[in-house]
Amino acid sequence: MPATQRCICGLLMCCALLSLAAAARAQDVFPLDFTVVHLGNGPRTVLVVGGIQGDEPGGFSAASLLTTHYTVENGSVWVVPNLNFPSIIKRSRGLYGDMNRKFARLDHSDPEYATVRRIQKLIDHPDVALVLNLHDGSGYYRHKYESRLRNPARWGQSVIIDQASLPGAFMSSLGAMADEAVAAANAGLLAPDHRLHVRNTNTSAGDREMEKSLSYYAVRQGKAAFGLEASKEFSVELRAYYHLLMVESFFRQAGVDFSRSFALTPQGVRQALQDDLAVSFADNRVFLPLENVRPAINYLPLPKSAPARAVPTKHIMAVLPCDKGGQGQYCVHYGNRMITLIRPEWREVDDSLAAAPVRVDGEDTLIPFGQIVYVRDSLLVHPLEGYRVNAIGFDNGQPDEAGVELRLKDFSPRFSVDRQARIFRVEVYRDRLFSGMFLVCFGDGDQKRPAASRTARNAAPLPAVAGPESALGF
Repeated sequence: MPATQRCICGLLMCCALLSLAAAARAQDVFPLDFTVVHLGNGPRTVLVVGGIQGDEPGGFSAASLLTTHYTVENGSVWVVPNLNFPSIIKRSRGLYGDMNRKFARLDHSDPEYATVRRIQKLIDHPDVALVLNLHDGSGYYRHKYESRLRNPARWGQSVIIDQASLPGAFMSSLGAMADEAVAAANAGLLAPDHRLHVRNTNTSAGDREMEKSLSYYAVRQGKAAFGLEASKEFSVELRAYYHLLMVESFFRQAGVDFSRSFALTPQGVRQALQDDLAVSFADNRVFLPLENVRPAINYLPLPKSAPARAVPTKHIMAVLPCDKGGQGQYCVHYGNRMITLIRPEWREVDDSLAAAPVRVDGEDTLIPFGQIVYVRDSLLVHPLEGYRVNAIGFDNGQPDEAGVELRLKDFSPRFSVDRQARIFRVEVYRDRLFSGMFLVCFGDGDQKRPAASRTARNAAPLPAVAGPESALGF
């Protein structure tokens, strides 16, 4: 296929996300249950948990990257990137209190009872041997007082252990393992003040708060467990960078061989967090790239079941009714931030057609719905009996725009999907029924997709707003 016709349908080839969409079919809104992603195979499993507190984006962003950009070549890793998903969406420490204080005793009436019991069962699984709980903590932990932000009361830049050893457990020397992880992270310090330390809470000696935590629950089940803390003084990509330095050290100590698709630098982490952002609806008849999307997408044809069945490309993304702005509007969330607002035009779907015959820069081809076609000069959709074409932002005064040459200069920029006004929707209808749509991207024809590197450089900073903390901050 010529370069001008390449598409990015590979963005949607994420099996775990397809299962998420299947689970949503029985609901009216997008599900916010946590997701478990299995990477690799092996007799012993490392369980990584992110998002137990919704205002700690460094932890859940790092966990999300494990699910999308890491390959486990030897060993087994299970990742929960969105444990407290509703609190992540609301940028709240906990909508129903601190979930990390619910692992000792929990009343059946607690709204998070089912979530806590489900993650406890996952920790209890006989294959799980090592548990890593990813957090963002205040300031910088230091053994002695140095300043307001660097003292024993702070939690950031530390590896937390409940005790120095756990006899009988796989990897029982908790203190030694934590020391090694801290040393590995400190080898990648970006500044001397970022230095990490080990903090032993000696939980069994009477720390009533830490007795309620997820990590101590794992220890009580005979599992090696650690809390990993990046500082809330950092941007999200910097927090995730330090998290991944620690996580990778624990992987190596556990005998897990892995590879990742980006350079482990703050810049590499930032780009990985912002690339491949997309969502599809209606069995991929509607596909939206979100890396540089407009603040609002208007009159998007969707069946009424589409928001609950949305398939995003990242596990910390969700499509939910907007809190503000009127009934019937949906917000696409990525972690703590809202990416775009969708104002649907509700349509019933016709599934008799799966692709449209088009001519791209003089060459005929068939474009399946839910893809992007790259165009240097012009695109023409060949007429189909019984169907009509609507190119959004193009108006030649006719109800059907099949058989018409479409060029960038003829589109109104305000109708584009992207902020650069290069990507436009081409929709196909059978009478009043919606058949599907594809996107046309006007450019030089030599790029495989809208440039992720340029998006990463130009995008606004990822939010790093700290929510209210308990006295412990953990």
